[in-house]
Amino acid sequence: MFPSLRTGSPRTALRFGDRSVTHAELASIAGALARRLRASAPARVAVWASPTLETSVAVVAAVLAGIPVVPVNPKTGVRELQHILADSTPDVLLTAPGQELPEALAQLPREDVTLEPGDADVPDEPDEDAPAFVIYTSGTTGPPKGVVLSRRAVVATLDALEDAWHWTSDDVLVHALPLFHVHGLILGVLGPLRRGGTLVHLGRFDTARLTNALTEGATMVFGVPTMYHRIADELADDPALADALAGARLLVSGSAALPLRDHSRITAATGQRVVERYGMTETLMNTSVRVDDIREPGTVGVPLRGVELRLVDEAGQPIDGVTPGEVQVRGPNLFTEYLNRPDATAAAFDGDWFATGDMATVDSHGRLRLVGRKATDLIKSGGYKIGAGEIENALLEHPAVAEAAVTGEPDDDLGERIVAWIVPAGPPPGATELTDHVARLLSPHKRPREIRFLDSLPRNDMGKVLKRALHA
Repeated sequence: MFPSLRTGSPRTALRFGDRSVTHAELASIAGALARRLRASAPARVAVWASPTLETSVAVVAAVLAGIPVVPVNPKTGVRELQHILADSTPDVLLTAPGQELPEALAQLPREDVTLEPGDADVPDEPDEDAPAFVIYTSGTTGPPKGVVLSRRAVVATLDALEDAWHWTSDDVLVHALPLFHVHGLILGVLGPLRRGGTLVHLGRFDTARLTNALTEGATMVFGVPTMYHRIADELADDPALADALAGARLLVSGSAALPLRDHSRITAATGQRVVERYGMTETLMNTSVRVDDIREPGTVGVPLRGVELRLVDEAGQPIDGVTPGEVQVRGPNLFTEYLNRPDATAAAFDGDWFATGDMATVDSHGRLRLVGRKATDLIKSGGYKIGAGEIENALLEHPAVAEAAVTGEPDDDLGERIVAWIVPAGPPPGATELTDHVARLLSPHKRPREIRFLDSLPRNDMGKVLKRALHA
């Protein structure tokens, strides 16, 4: 998985703030932890995925040991956390020292990860079909599902991105993404390590920190549209930021569509064209704009090496791509299964093709352009994919809520903002009371940004809420 750890490269591997480790140091630190983990033989390990050097070390150690990693979002609400723990049954929790953990984790053995080097060699790694991660979805149609990702899938995606982006050991990646999902963790941490390059993690997104990192030699930037929107807003008044971005080799945006207006503003100020790519937790990366191809705003590029892609109509029949169709993919990048959910796993496939639920067209050059979701209940906000149903269920648990519907609306900063339509059970509660209620049960990024009160929700003859009519 990480050749540079075995060769003892002196190049900086990971930098968080003023702390860093080389590939050789990481091999010693993570290798020793990997051997301790393997000796205790846990079935799975949970990692408290704070944006720290210790989180990265913990993940690398578990991967080296061949033990599946369950990344835990530190902002996860109590109900989601309890579900994830009960479903994945980790045997130990790895965390940075000093982290204050929720009560739900009290019964799970805890091991604080330190940066003390060991004298152990990097252990032999397991077969490529062995599971590497169990990453939980956003719970779009019920409780979050654990997506089992094999070592083969991780390697296939990272090596395909090497090809598409000409990613080398000379690249220094900078980002401020969370470390509990595919974008920030697998691409953003394991990607630089597999290439033998460097990750500079900013801790939290800040354009001044980004400018400094690029000025000091970073060559690649990973971000979500919310971050690029803030960059675009500041470029006109921040020539240092514009100069720093102009000197980068590659700017990559993912997790949601980057608005064309932000594409244009960034290009005008820096001369750079942001590269977009398309992936999911279940598939890792499917397509990307290549660095040696035309970087056309609004497209997510062509299928990555080893990935097959087709569009199908409502009957599941392949179509030419001029008319929007559902994206289906197959290849070594696909997940193995939904943990403990053979029914959901079977339902997600059309033969050996994974049905993504995303709608797209394909141009004459094979470039994919996403146009929306097959379903209407997935909201992409601030780089997260959020299911409306779970928010509705949380709102309905509040005693002042009689009926609830949740939709997404375009937002210049977030991509989409979450809007809750509420029929109160009496005097309308305060909006803050409802948003805090959702944040407490689920996660802060799933709270509604707007609350709108109605006398009734529009429904069809079968009682289903007509969400399009809400906006009309």
